[in-house]
Amino acid sequence: MEIKARGFTFDVFAGGPEDGAPVLLLHGFPQDHREFDLILPRLHAAGLRTFSYDQRGYAPGARPAAVADYGLPEPTADAVAVLDALGIEKAHVIGHDWGSQVAWLLAAGHPDRVSTLTAISVPHPRGLGVALRNQPSQRARFAYMKVFQSAVAERLLLAGNGSVLRRLMRPIGARAAMYATAMAEPGRLTGALNWYRALSGRHLKGVGKITVPTTYVWGDGDPTVGRPAALASATWVEAEYRFVELRGIGHWVPEEAPNALAEVVLARIGV
Repeated sequence: MEIKARGFTFDVFAGGPEDGAPVLLLHGFPQDHREFDLILPRLHAAGLRTFSYDQRGYAPGARPAAVADYGLPEPTADAVAVLDALGIEKAHVIGHDWGSQVAWLLAAGHPDRVSTLTAISVPHPRGLGVALRNQPSQRARFAYMKVFQSAVAERLLLAGNGSVLRRLMRPIGARAAMYATAMAEPGRLTGALNWYRALSGRHLKGVGKITVPTTYVWGDGDPTVGRPAALASATWVEAEYRFVELRGIGHWVPEEAPNALAEVVLARIGV
């Protein structure tokens, strides 16, 4: 379905029983709403009503031109507006990668709209900030972001039929081609990369502690987030908190370990 929110049109995909408890799913880069497809059957079988959508930059009807329009407060406001448009007062929220950052901001700034939080791969932004300041190894893991912020990023990532994107997502096998192909759509990759280009510490330094029940899921093979950053989230949650480490799993948890993730999500939601 198409949802009008904040002057944009978002493609929202609903599933599961219509009377089920609502779940909002927020995707990351370079994926889209489809990154959660492998866990949805388990959620629907448990009686949950799911809503996933292509975030700004990915949805054709939500691609503002200015880089500043991709700072994290904007997609966070989108999430609130999508909930409003759907008539959902409160939802269980699941986010991965950039979607995880939106989910942390949503839970911190709008706890009245979040029943539970499951954040995947990327930790609480304040905890991540501490790790980046104090851990040279974490700064090295994030060196790729400079490339993604550069003017040559589109050309680099789309070269060779998206071969770089495919290599980045090698652990998810054939599904990588699906996302690489989608990024060839005019304007989509620029919108997605603008999340990196708009990243600013001033958007994150005020993110407060989380007061809703929270689970943070991290794969110990994640090349972008090290253990100190992963462990740092606990400091920023003032509610029942679980840290789940998936051994031998990398960054792409929803597609590398969908069954394990579904179990974690259902345990957090309590169904």
